[in-house]
Amino acid sequence: MSPIVYYGPVINPVSLTSYRACRCLLAVGASGSIDWIVEDVKDSMVQEIMAVHGYIDVDVVSLRDGEFIMPGFIDTHTHASQVPNAGSGQQYELLEWLENITFPMESKFSDLDFAERTYASVVRRVIDSGTTTCCYFATIHLEGTQILAEIVNRCGQRAFVGKCCMDRNAHQVEDAESSVSSTKALISYIKDLPSSPHLAEPLVQPILTPRFAITCTSPLLASLGEVAAGDPNLRIQTHLSENPSEVAFTMSLFPESSSYTEVYDSVGLLRENTILAHAIYLDDEEIALVAKRNAGISHCPTSNFNLNSGVAPIGKYLDQGIKVGLGTDVSGGYSLSILNAIQNASIASKVIAMQHRGDPAAPPAQFSNKQFSVASLLYLATLGGAAVCNLETSVGSFSVGKSFDALIVSVRNDAGNPTIWSGSAPRTPEGMLEQFFFCGDDRNISSVYVQGKLIGGTAFTR
Repeated sequence: MSPIVYYGPVINPVSLTSYRACRCLLAVGASGSIDWIVEDVKDSMVQEIMAVHGYIDVDVVSLRDGEFIMPGFIDTHTHASQVPNAGSGQQYELLEWLENITFPMESKFSDLDFAERTYASVVRRVIDSGTTTCCYFATIHLEGTQILAEIVNRCGQRAFVGKCCMDRNAHQVEDAESSVSSTKALISYIKDLPSSPHLAEPLVQPILTPRFAITCTSPLLASLGEVAAGDPNLRIQTHLSENPSEVAFTMSLFPESSSYTEVYDSVGLLRENTILAHAIYLDDEEIALVAKRNAGISHCPTSNFNLNSGVAPIGKYLDQGIKVGLGTDVSGGYSLSILNAIQNASIASKVIAMQHRGDPAAPPAQFSNKQFSVASLLYLATLGGAAVCNLETSVGSFSVGKSFDALIVSVRNDAGNPTIWSGSAPRTPEGMLEQFFFCGDDRNISSVYVQGKLIGGTAFTR
């Protein structure tokens, strides 16, 4: 890949309360990593700055009015096998939804032709929705999950792919020994996939995936804890405290545990690279335990609303220093797009803020019981998600040495999205970002880059 320079408005998250928005020159080297960035660049300065950096006769991509660059979205929790069910079963709560909608669909992935066709379409749709890094749950089927990993790797997306571990309370299960054996086989398989030698970590990596405590016996969880102990870099993903009935059922299955969170912690599955989806109903001791272990939470507001699960107090978790990212949780969530998760995360924070309107301030709380700003939403969708995946030093924002995982976004009329109003006045980067967040969709994502390579968007030629 040849070096290339991008010139135009760049949105760059800094923290939960701030981001940079200015006209930049951003240089991407042959490895797909960022070589240099210069902010507040005027047209007259472009050639001089490039010459100073030794970029002579290098292609420059100049953005048009109404376009900007931002980091790619990071989806910290979704189910690739459930995409065919998106938009179905909203009349159910979690456990009935699993029984009537989800488990029947997942059983179809024993058919490898079905798995190939479905996963190829799913991954393409996820990429074109702007997701550059994705944490995928598959099913219990080893061969089907291998197919998913192959497709993701072939498409060039950054991802964590996991085979569900289940030995009870589901339509299809494996005994504990077989579940662990097939999980180890998947880990080896993914680690052997082709990968660029210059990358610090391969684009596609395995992730240990006990579905949730209800579908795992104590022996299975203990064995998975042993697998995790043997590889400190192996990420872990599971569900936690999504629905009151689920929490009650879990505690009836694990009466020896003091809490749902402790079920995972007791076997070594709660650590700094653990991703906990939902986490709506955590008590103070559980919050403290998650914070102590430096585990991350995937906030899935669309699913939480759609399945009538509840509203997670994300501001409270952020004030306790817990890492939080966003997840689409398809098909509990009905959209593949992190944009939809952003919109519903905003609404969820406003619901909590309304419930506590008039309450006295509780210093030093910064986010508890308050609505999220655009800066907070941007952070959760990008750099926050990277931190949850333990990737914050390589993706999630733009700085020298980080991978160029990015989107070129257009809020122009010719993007074809009738919801976004494009007036005649010049638009600020801040204004374009807010329009995109609350009115945008995949039509506004013209280019999706991972490690500097164009892999999706409306400009991508398939």
